[in-house]
Amino acid sequence: MPASRTRHLCSAAAALALTVAGPATAATAAGGGSDGLREVLFVGNNWDGTADVIHSSGDFARIGRINVIPDKAERLAEINADPIKWIYYTSIRNEVGEGHDQYADDMYSTPDGKSVVVSRPSFADVVSIDLATDKVNWRFPVAGYRADHMAVSPDGTRVAVSASTANKVQVLDIGTGKELGEFGTGDKPHENFFTNGGRYIWNMSIGEVTTSLDAPGWDWTKGDRHITIVDATTFKQVRTIDMRERLDAIGLKDYSDAVRPAAFAPDWSKLYFQVSFFNGFLEYDVATDKITRVKTLPENPATNPDRTTWLLDSRHHGISMNPEGTKLCVAGTMDNYATVVDRSSFDVGPLITASTPYWATVSGDGKDCVISEAGADQITAIDFATGQKVLSVPVGDHPQRVRLGHVPAGWTGPTGS
Repeated sequence: MPASRTRHLCSAAAALALTVAGPATAATAAGGGSDGLREVLFVGNNWDGTADVIHSSGDFARIGRINVIPDKAERLAEINADPIKWIYYTSIRNEVGEGHDQYADDMYSTPDGKSVVVSRPSFADVVSIDLATDKVNWRFPVAGYRADHMAVSPDGTRVAVSASTANKVQVLDIGTGKELGEFGTGDKPHENFFTNGGRYIWNMSIGEVTTSLDAPGWDWTKGDRHITIVDATTFKQVRTIDMRERLDAIGLKDYSDAVRPAAFAPDWSKLYFQVSFFNGFLEYDVATDKITRVKTLPENPATNPDRTTWLLDSRHHGISMNPEGTKLCVAGTMDNYATVVDRSSFDVGPLITASTPYWATVSGDGKDCVISEAGADQITAIDFATGQKVLSVPVGDHPQRVRLGHVPAGWTGPTGS
């Protein structure tokens, strides 16, 4: 049998295996249901190094604020003493950070609700912050010089973090910060998912996003971009998916294959994902290994058509799905809107004006999509059922990731805050 045919059969078998287990709910992943804990949303304010803790649904009012860089002076002294670290630190500020330091990329609370674990790009680390004292419990320097997106296991005991300059994902014990394992990825690993009840980890690599070689003809300069799927216990590779081949197969040769934010169907059978430079999203069938549908969303006529002006190659960056799996919520980043899309028909709801919406998640009660508006320093809730805006709540400087989690009941902030 030809080698290519053998690889195809192996990939198909792996794809079918990847769809058999049921999904983990957001509440489970955040350690939900434990006595004495309150469900909240953590909003990472990337540029000022804080995280706002807000109600997970309803009025989304702020409960407290955490300083996620209490060790800033120590970290800066360390960076200033190392020329290589200083070069990367400055590069992150001038390129990815748009002239600002990046202090809070992603975060998850621990199962007991006593701490929050944060990836900090500018400091190239992951830290655990004690919610009672605002002090560092543990610190893990990632490989290379920048920490990026994370994912938490369904039981809340492990976090996977993208070490973006080292082209690898490192998996840590959430309680101790000890590294449990790692695996190689494509260039610039980005989004991570624990899937199928925690059996697998998916990583999407996005390649170079800070260069100006953004025309389709220069796409090859962006590097090796693919999805890496590994066994979450052994960290051995199960499968890779290069969307370049799947895009070309349906005539989308000028589309980028850099998979950006994504959302899985509740049964893990479908993946809805965004790619660089595209105002819309695509549907991928895991079992058949094919892109099955493409949805182009409206362009804002006020958006500058020059790709080099778009934020880190993202025209749209942020997508989530309601718990029932019937609605998608999309952050149209450079087009300055967010919208709810019917998953079955792909009908588009109202375009809700938003200032650089950069992430989309789901409220604790599952009724609303919650987007971060990086350009307005606020989060906005949009009703999944109607597609209409519910409310906006001010947060800190440049909110990005928004994650469900838990804090102790009665918590209103660290001692003395």
